[in-house]
Amino acid sequence: MAVEVVAALIWRNGKFLICQRPKNKARGLLWEFVGGKVEAGESREEALRRECREELGVGVKVGEVYYEVEHAYPDLTVRLTLFRAAIEEGEPQLLEHNDMRWIVPSEIDGFAFCPADEEILQKLKEGSGN
Repeated sequence: MAVEVVAALIWRNGKFLICQRPKNKARGLLWEFVGGKVEAGESREEALRRECREELGVGVKVGEVYYEVEHAYPDLTVRLTLFRAAIEEGEPQLLEHNDMRWIVPSEIDGFAFCPADEEILQKLKEGSGN
Protein backbone atom coordinates (compact mmCIF):
# COMPACT_ATOMS: atom_id res chain seq x y z
CA MET A 1 0.00 0.00 0.00
CA ALA A 2 1.32 3.42 -0.96
CA VAL A 3 2.20 6.06 1.61
CA GLU A 4 0.38 9.34 0.89
CA VAL A 5 2.96 12.13 0.55
CA VAL A 6 2.48 15.81 -0.29
CA ALA A 7 4.94 18.43 -1.47
CA ALA A 8 4.96 22.10 -2.42
CA LEU A 9 5.98 23.76 -5.66
CA ILE A 10 6.80 27.26 -4.39
CA TRP A 11 7.83 29.91 -6.94
CA ARG A 12 9.49 33.27 -6.23
CA ASN A 13 10.87 35.66 -8.85
CA GLY A 14 10.93 32.97 -11.54
CA LYS A 15 12.67 30.39 -9.34
CA PHE A 16 11.28 27.46 -7.34
CA LEU A 17 12.36 26.15 -3.94
CA ILE A 18 14.17 22.84 -3.50
CA CYS A 19 15.45 21.33 -0.26
CA GLN A 20 18.23 18.83 0.44
CA ARG A 21 17.28 15.90 2.66
CA PRO A 22 19.17 15.43 5.94
CA LYS A 23 22.16 13.07 5.68
CA ASN A 24 20.77 10.67 8.33
CA LYS A 25 17.39 10.05 6.59
CA ALA A 26 16.43 7.67 3.81
CA ARG A 27 17.58 9.14 0.49
CA GLY A 28 19.90 11.40 2.49
CA LEU A 29 21.39 14.44 0.74
CA LEU A 30 19.13 14.03 -2.32
CA TRP A 31 17.12 17.11 -3.31
CA GLU A 32 13.33 17.29 -3.11
CA PHE A 33 10.36 19.61 -2.82
CA VAL A 34 9.40 20.52 0.76
CA GLY A 35 6.70 18.25 2.18
CA GLY A 36 6.10 14.92 3.84
CA LYS A 37 3.66 12.23 4.86
CA VAL A 38 -0.06 12.83 5.34
CA GLU A 39 -0.97 11.87 8.92
CA ALA A 40 -4.19 10.06 9.87
CA GLY A 41 -7.16 12.43 9.91
CA GLU A 42 -5.41 15.15 7.88
CA SER A 43 -6.39 16.38 4.44
CA ARG A 44 -3.53 16.61 1.95
CA GLU A 45 -3.72 20.41 2.14
CA GLU A 46 -3.55 20.38 5.96
CA ALA A 47 -0.55 18.04 5.83
CA LEU A 48 1.27 20.34 3.42
CA ARG A 49 0.65 23.41 5.59
CA ARG A 50 1.93 21.49 8.66
CA GLU A 51 5.02 20.19 6.86
CA CYS A 52 5.96 23.66 5.58
CA ARG A 53 5.66 25.04 9.13
CA GLU A 54 7.71 22.18 10.61
CA GLU A 55 10.42 22.05 7.94
CA LEU A 56 10.75 25.69 6.85
CA GLY A 57 8.96 27.78 9.49
CA VAL A 58 6.63 29.34 6.91
CA GLY A 59 2.89 29.60 6.43
CA VAL A 60 1.73 28.66 2.95
CA LYS A 61 -1.38 29.05 0.86
CA VAL A 62 -2.01 25.74 -0.90
CA GLY A 63 -3.18 26.00 -4.48
CA GLU A 64 -4.16 23.43 -7.10
CA VAL A 65 -2.50 20.09 -7.73
CA TYR A 66 0.42 20.45 -10.16
CA TYR A 67 1.30 16.75 -10.53
CA GLU A 68 0.62 13.35 -8.99
CA VAL A 69 2.91 10.34 -9.26
CA GLU A 70 3.31 6.94 -7.60
CA HIS A 71 6.86 5.67 -7.09
CA ALA A 72 8.18 2.42 -5.61
CA TYR A 73 11.38 2.75 -3.62
CA PRO A 74 13.04 -0.41 -2.25
CA ASP A 75 11.72 0.38 1.25
CA LEU A 76 8.31 1.93 0.47
CA THR A 77 5.91 3.05 -2.24
CA VAL A 78 4.82 6.69 -2.19
CA ARG A 79 1.89 8.41 -3.83
CA LEU A 80 3.22 11.94 -4.20
CA THR A 81 0.93 14.91 -4.80
CA LEU A 82 2.75 18.12 -5.67
CA PHE A 83 0.65 21.22 -5.01
CA ARG A 84 1.30 24.74 -6.19
CA ALA A 85 1.85 26.78 -3.03
CA ALA A 86 2.79 30.32 -2.05
CA ILE A 87 4.49 31.54 1.11
CA GLU A 88 2.07 33.77 3.02
CA GLU A 89 4.15 34.37 6.13
CA GLY A 90 7.76 33.97 7.18
CA GLU A 91 11.02 33.36 5.34
CA PRO A 92 12.16 29.76 4.72
CA GLN A 93 14.58 28.48 7.37
CA LEU A 94 16.62 25.27 7.53
CA LEU A 95 14.74 23.62 10.41
CA GLU A 96 15.16 20.07 9.10
CA HIS A 97 16.90 20.06 5.73
CA ASN A 98 20.63 20.13 5.05
CA ASP A 99 20.35 22.95 2.50
CA MET A 100 17.83 24.81 0.33
CA ARG A 101 18.04 26.66 -2.97
CA TRP A 102 15.89 28.72 -5.30
CA ILE A 103 16.56 27.44 -8.84
CA VAL A 104 15.29 27.93 -12.38
CA PRO A 105 14.21 24.87 -14.39
CA SER A 106 17.40 24.97 -16.51
CA GLU A 107 19.42 24.26 -13.32
CA ILE A 108 17.54 21.02 -12.45
CA ASP A 109 20.17 18.73 -13.96
CA GLY A 110 22.81 20.13 -11.59
CA PHE A 111 21.11 18.55 -8.58
CA ALA A 112 20.59 14.91 -7.55
CA PHE A 113 16.85 14.60 -6.83
CA CYS A 114 14.79 11.85 -5.22
CA PRO A 115 13.70 9.42 -7.96
CA ALA A 116 9.98 10.04 -7.27
CA ASP A 117 10.47 13.63 -8.50
CA GLU A 118 11.83 12.71 -11.96
CA GLU A 119 8.55 13.03 -13.91
CA ILE A 120 7.77 16.33 -12.17
CA LEU A 121 11.22 17.71 -12.97
CA GLN A 122 10.83 16.73 -16.62
CA LYS A 123 7.56 18.67 -16.77
CA LEU A 124 9.25 21.71 -15.20
CA LYS A 125 12.13 21.51 -17.67
CA GLU A 126 9.62 21.48 -20.52
CA GLY A 127 8.42 24.85 -19.29
CA SER A 128 4.97 24.03 -17.93
CA GLY A 129 5.69 24.92 -14.33
CA ASN A 130 5.10 28.51 -13.32
